[in-house]
Amino acid sequence: MQAIANARSAIFDMDGLLLDTEIIYTEVTQEIVSRFGKVFDWSIKANMIGRSSHWSANYLVQTLDLPITAEQYMEERDSKLREKFPGCEAMPGAEALVRELNAMGIPMALATSSYRDLYELKIQRHRDWFDLFDGVVTGDDPEVGSAKPAPDIFLTAARRIGVQPDTSLVFEDAPSGLQAGIAAGMKVLCVPDPNMDRSRYNDATLVLDSLLDFDHKASFSAGS
Repeated sequence: MQAIANARSAIFDMDGLLLDTEIIYTEVTQEIVSRFGKVFDWSIKANMIGRSSHWSANYLVQTLDLPITAEQYMEERDSKLREKFPGCEAMPGAEALVRELNAMGIPMALATSSYRDLYELKIQRHRDWFDLFDGVVTGDDPEVGSAKPAPDIFLTAARRIGVQPDTSLVFEDAPSGLQAGIAAGMKVLCVPDPNMDRSRYNDATLVLDSLLDFDHKASFSAGS
């Protein structure tokens, strides 16, 4: 078990960190691009994780030279995603960690690039423990000016729950989220997908294989 000293508040990403939605994004995107003889692999996906949907759509269409617009891709993708998101599973250790930090009285916020309507679909089976967050900031929140890797969403989340950035520990899985957390002046704990290049996380405060490896009691003891 590994710890980070003197954390007093927690800000969580969601996709690929708390909920196993990335497999759904991958399946749906591959289904779409395969019609054009293209392959959606990790050389592309690795640069899209954690980014806004608009940025990712444009990147995908341009990189794979798809004969559709980013808007057309997003329309088809979102229709398919909406069917699958309500069945998404929790990542190992996610629910237990959120419940334990709540029991310790640690202020917690969720900061996800997902728009509010998709967020609601994703948490349908998990609403009881997502309701434990003191604040939720989604990608379409009016207070969020720029998407990750800009720090806006994490700074908004900190304001929303009344904590200082330098007391906050961000939980992330994406390089763009790591960059955003650092830019916000926060410590960042990363749990990358096994397919990701670990060298992209060299600037993280701590990198773990799973949330199950995190010693939350040692890390947050000063803030309890």
